[in-house]
Amino acid sequence: MRKGISVIFTLVLSFLLFNQTGNACTNFLITKGASVDGSTMITYAADSHVLFGELYFMPSADYPDGTMLDVYEWDTGKYLGKIKQVTHTYSVVGNINEHQVAIGETTYGGHSELRDPEGLIDYGSLMYITLQRSQNAREAIKTIAELLDEYGYCSSGESFSISDKNEVWIMELIGKGKGNTGAVWVARRIPDGYISGHANQARITTFPLENGKTSISSDNLDKIFEPGIETVYASDIIEVARNMEYFDGKNKDFSFSDAYAPVDFGGARFCEARVWSGFNKVTSGMDKYLEYAMGYDLHNKMPLWVKPDEKVSVHDVMGMMRDYFQNSPMDMTKDMGAGPFENIIRYRPLTWKVDEKTYFNERAVSTQQTGFSFVTQSRDWLPDPIGGIIWFSVDDAYTTVYTPMYCGMTEVPHTYAVGNGSMMEYSDDAAFWVFNQVSNFAYTRYNYMIKDIRKKQEELEMKYINAVPVVDKAAKELYKSNPKEAIEFITDFSVNSGNRTVSEWKDLYRYLFTKYMDGNIKEKREVPEGYIYTTPNVSQPGYGEEWYRRIIKDTGEKFEYKDNSGH
Repeated sequence: MRKGISVIFTLVLSFLLFNQTGNACTNFLITKGASVDGSTMITYAADSHVLFGELYFMPSADYPDGTMLDVYEWDTGKYLGKIKQVTHTYSVVGNINEHQVAIGETTYGGHSELRDPEGLIDYGSLMYITLQRSQNAREAIKTIAELLDEYGYCSSGESFSISDKNEVWIMELIGKGKGNTGAVWVARRIPDGYISGHANQARITTFPLENGKTSISSDNLDKIFEPGIETVYASDIIEVARNMEYFDGKNKDFSFSDAYAPVDFGGARFCEARVWSGFNKVTSGMDKYLEYAMGYDLHNKMPLWVKPDEKVSVHDVMGMMRDYFQNSPMDMTKDMGAGPFENIIRYRPLTWKVDEKTYFNERAVSTQQTGFSFVTQSRDWLPDPIGGIIWFSVDDAYTTVYTPMYCGMTEVPHTYAVGNGSMMEYSDDAAFWVFNQVSNFAYTRYNYMIKDIRKKQEELEMKYINAVPVVDKAAKELYKSNPKEAIEFITDFSVNSGNRTVSEWKDLYRYLFTKYMDGNIKEKREVPEGYIYTTPNVSQPGYGEEWYRRIIKDTGEKFEYKDNSGH
């Protein structure tokens, strides 16, 4: 039994490893006091053109002393080595475990010379191993620090979102270079009532140095569980920066981001702009950081966290993940790249050259190359298996459906399961392929089709949002007398919800394809009495006046219709 579970874990990791998320992800972090219902939330968009979106599941397991765990690099599948396995691991669904601990990440890279190719743990396996070993966010931070100290870190710079049912933390780390085991890192608790975010740019600047009350270094890591501690960092974090000549000022002025990953134009425009735009949806006063987000003023940095004008709901947070710079100077529906149908996606590469000058496309939170994304909720008023939910989706967040999966579930829907299709293996009932069918067809006439897609999206998500409190209540009551039946109940709900979402999305594709085929827009008409069949009403709205004006500007009189009949 134990050997079988170990094999399952290795197989799941193998699927993860060959599907690089790349340094193109977005996270938002929501504290209890900033949410409508008192839940903590984190988000994660795992963006990569080769990432197949699926819902990972690793059951809890027991292992004898001395068991070793094989570690493979998430990005490449390269075997890295063996580390000690713990005697008991917790179950993990996606990026949340049975104790409501959730972890997301974004890669910021930083100084390339700090990567240690001899390290045994990369950022991807680090997330999932930590989830299997942690009962709360502070334990997760301690686990990460200890794993890297013992086995070394082989990836580049990373930012992690770490939450449990009470707290939300941001942790940023980077290696120490070849032959130097471990990493330098800093973790900060987001103040209650605030939200934070990161998107491929290190965001922690200065932080309080060790004072024993609110801040400790790794020399006193066991004190991390003391309630007043809000900042924890590697004891050599400044020393390494000085040795590498990244920093030469006073200790109190040390900034992690400025030392290990200085922001440049790309870091602002492609990365910080996403955080700015998410904040801008829920917080007033962000206009003063617009020049920074656009890469024009790199000195006026955004704060690490902001207070939302009003508490946010899970639906609001889903909206933050569906941002394409709406109503800002970077609005992706307003430039030439949107084409005649106001498309919000931009095909890669992100930067391009014409006449030796480099240009770029905007990089929004919502993007076509998302493998999967999620919003997690951790809720302290419910038993752990019921309190944690991962609202999971695949493909572009703007055209997907976030479907609730309880953290205590014991199996995942077939439509989202590992092994049902892959990036080069089509499966007609795999969520990833079904959602991509809809979104990719929508790209052909986006401003029309998106209305139908968003209508169906809202219908399904609101049904789930309204159903969850009912399921919570029933599961909580059942859990008191029969925990096993309660787990079966939330598993059935999660599995059925996932499969239902995919089924309804397949129906949506059939509807859209029938309605919008060949660039036409067709609507059924009533069949008159005495007729067996009648053709539908058909409209052909063309490209729109604004786009026709662009054609005229580009071509002059080339396409002008000349009435030379003499009449």
